[in-house]
Amino acid sequence: MDFFTPTVLKAMWVATVETLQMVVISGIVTVVIGLLLGILLHVTGKGGLRPVRWLNAILSAVIVNITRSIPFAILMVALIPFAGMLVGTSLGPIAASVSLTIGTVPFFARLVETALRDVSSGKVDAALVMGSTKLQTIRKVLVPEAMPGIIAAITTTMVTLIGYSAMAGLVGGGGLGRMAYTYGYARYSMPIMLATIVIIVILVQLVQIIGDVIARKVDHR
Repeated sequence: MDFFTPTVLKAMWVATVETLQMVVISGIVTVVIGLLLGILLHVTGKGGLRPVRWLNAILSAVIVNITRSIPFAILMVALIPFAGMLVGTSLGPIAASVSLTIGTVPFFARLVETALRDVSSGKVDAALVMGSTKLQTIRKVLVPEAMPGIIAAITTTMVTLIGYSAMAGLVGGGGLGRMAYTYGYARYSMPIMLATIVIIVILVQLVQIIGDVIARKVDHR
């Protein structure tokens, strides 16, 4: 217990709060933008409600696939100047949230597209036959029917963000990643390193459990 002095415990608490701050901010923005992008990818794709080949190609190939192809560590470093310009600083959890959001939006959008694709085309066709507009069909049939898959996608994305936030800490983002490096690796303190890992594992398990519970509640199949 000599490793866990009041200073270290306070730093660990602050690091945990910073990690949660990064995950919550980037998670909310990612879900909002990624959900819209995923719906747009599905609707404009082949067999969608309104296929637009050129738009789907731009969204899929340029925005989603290229961004997903860049390793997050490289993307994060490359976006430091942009984050500084956008939020006024290139350090701290708020700045790190910019890179986290840009890095995970394409990933989440693709998961949403997959969930929407799994919805039975018969239900969509039935809604259109009964006179629903395409927008109404998206809001009242497509998204609700895909909700279990979308909740699972949100859960997976939040777990990914927790892992990414640890990497963000190594380039000035703060959080548990920075804590593990500064107090654990740099000072050769294995107990502190293990403690930060345990906290991250607990956060991941909590997110997974909550996500699974919500997914079961919205699944009416």
